Amino acid sequence: MTALARSLAVVGMLGVFSASLSAQWPEHKDPRAPRTADGKVDLTAPAPRAADGKPDLSGVWQNVGRGQGAPREALSLDEKPMATFGNIGAGFKDGLPLQPWAKALLDERRANNSKDNPDVWCLPLGNQQFNVHSFPRKIIQTPGVILMLYETHMGIRQIFTDGRPIPNNDPQPWYFGYSVGRWEGDTLVVETIGFKDDGWLDINGSPLTEQGRTIERFRRTNYGTIEIEQTIEDPKAYTRPFTVRLNWRLMPDTEIMEMVCLENNQSIHHLVGASGPAGPPPAATAPVPAVARPTN
Repeated sequence: MTALARSLAVVGMLGVFSASLSAQWPEHKDPRAPRTADGKVDLTAPAPRAADGKPDLSGVWQNVGRGQGAPREALSLDEKPMATFGNIGAGFKDGLPLQPWAKALLDERRANNSKDNPDVWCLPLGNQQFNVHSFPRKIIQTPGVILMLYETHMGIRQIFTDGRPIPNNDPQPWYFGYSVGRWEGDTLVVETIGFKDDGWLDINGSPLTEQGRTIERFRRTNYGTIEIEQTIEDPKAYTRPFTVRLNWRLMPDTEIMEMVCLENNQSIHHLVGASGPAGPPPAATAPVPAVARPTN
C-alpha cells in the first residue's frame, strides 16, 4: 500500500470513528421532503423547484462512484466516462490528452506517491477533487448565489448566479477559481476560471494550470439524484478538452460534520516519496515541481 493510500485509509477510519463515538446533530426530518408510506424520503419523486421555477439543488449530497467490482470504462476522448478520485482519466482508453511537459509532471508526482497532493497537506483540493470526494457536500441555493459547503477540509465555494460576468481583469488566482452560473432550461451551467497554478485534478496529480477553464453542468433529475458533467479546458496542460461524469445521491435528513484537517494531522508522517520521507509541510502552496514548465 502506498503512503498516500495509507493516509486516505486513516482519514476514512477517522470519519467512521468520529461518527460512531460522538453524537452530531440529532436526526431532523425535513418537513418539505416527499415521503413514502413508511416515512422514508422518496428519492424518485420529482425534483423540487425554487421560487423562480428553476430546479432547487439544495441538500446534502454524496458522490456515487462506479461501484466496487464494476468494469473499468475504456472510452474515447469524445465520450464521457465516470470520474474517479484517484485518476480523473481512468475511463479513457488512451488516457488523458497530456502535453509532454504535463505528462512528465504527472509521472513525477506518481513516482513520489502523490505525497504533495494538497489533500494530504490540508490545503484546498480544487473543485474536481472536492466534487468526487467520498465525504459529502451541502448545497445552499439562493436567488443570486449558490454555496457549496464541502465537509472535507471545510471547503467553501461560491457560484454566482446574479448575472455577473467572469472576471476579465487578471484576477488573483484562487484554489476554487471564480465561478458564475446560468440556467439552460433545467441545467445549471457553471463556468470557472482563475485557478492557482500547479493544481491537482485527482490523487495521482493530473495537472491544472492557471490557464485552466472548467464547465460544469448540474442537472437534478429527480428528488434524490444530481447528474454532473465537468469539462476541463487547459491548453497549457492538455492537447484538447475532455469531459467526465459524476452522480450525486441525496443524503436525506442529515447534515455535514465539522472536519478540521489540521487538527492532529498524522498522515504527513507516513508519506514517502522517491527521495525519501516527506519534509515539513509547504508554507502556502504545494512544492514547485522540478519538471520544466511552459512560461505561457
